[in-house]
Parts: sequence; C-alpha cells; structure tokens
Amino acid sequence: MTNYRRIAIAGGTYFFTQVTHERYPWLCYANARALLRQAIIEVRQKYPFTIDALVLLPDHIHCIWTLPPGDSNYAKRWRLIKTYATKNKTCDLEIDISINESREKRIESNLWQRRFWEHWIRNEADFIHHCDYIHYNPVKHGFCSAPSEWPYSSFHRFVAQGIYPANWGETQSPKS
Repeated sequence: MTNYRRIAIAGGTYFFTQVTHERYPWLCYANARALLRQAIIEVRQKYPFTIDALVLLPDHIHCIWTLPPGDSNYAKRWRLIKTYATKNKTCDLEIDISINESREKRIESNLWQRRFWEHWIRNEADFIHHCDYIHYNPVKHGFCSAPSEWPYSSFHRFVAQGIYPANWGETQSPKS
C-alpha cells in the first residue's frame, strides 16, 4: 500500500478537492447538500475549522479551510465528514453504483473516493489564486457561463463582502 505523505502545518490554511466515488454526480441534489451541510456542522462542533471558500459541483467539492492554532488534523475532519454522510445518507440519493470486492472488504460505501487532494496555502497570493480557482470552477466545467450563476459556491459571500465584483469571471477566466 502506498504511504501518502501529507503536510501538516498547525493552524494552517489548506485547499482540498474531494471527489465522489466513480464521479457519480450526487453532491448537488437538495438532500445531499443538506446531508453534507449537517456533516460539516457536526464535525465543526468537536473539531473546529473555518471554511474560507467552497464550491460544490455534482461530482466533487473544492474548498479552503483554516484550522485552529495548534491543530493540523484535517484528515480526521474529512474522515468524519465522509463517515457522517455515509452513515446518514438517505435512500433517495439513488446512487446506483455497485461496491467492488475491495470496498466490500474494507467496509466502504459507494459515496466517496478513498483519498482527497490537499495543498497547503503558502501565502496571500496562493490563497487568492485558489479562491479564484474555486469560484471559476463551475464555469470551467460548463455548468454555467459566469460564477454568479452557480448557486453552490461561496462566490456570493465574496461578492457581498466586496472581495469580488458581481460580474467577476463573466468576460474572462482568472489567471492560472
């Protein structure tokens, strides 16, 4: 088995990507959004973190979290969020993906990919770049023509706080 190395900076800010199992597009269903929201609320009560930016797409989620000083255990938070969602999923998610032998042996569900991708945010420019990536992602994937059209995003909070103009990303994509 591969031994994944993850950076652990106490009180750090991290960019994450978590993908659904076999990229099944269930995350934007109303009941799935409510389930994920409740999972995050439950986990944050015991293991606090700040969600700085977020976008929810049908088959993956991108977000930036900041952990409290002295704490670097984002992996535990992801495990608990995914476990909560898995254990409390409703039948009306109607996820029609079989569970292979490996997942059965490990007692895993068909909701999430096993691993998530993380990146430690190094400075303000890195933070801005990843916020732009998050908020432009629905346009990149063809779900809308402007970030303002995608309802499952912290883009609207950024506009309300004066960080982005309301028409940000309408005429050109952010710099990569």
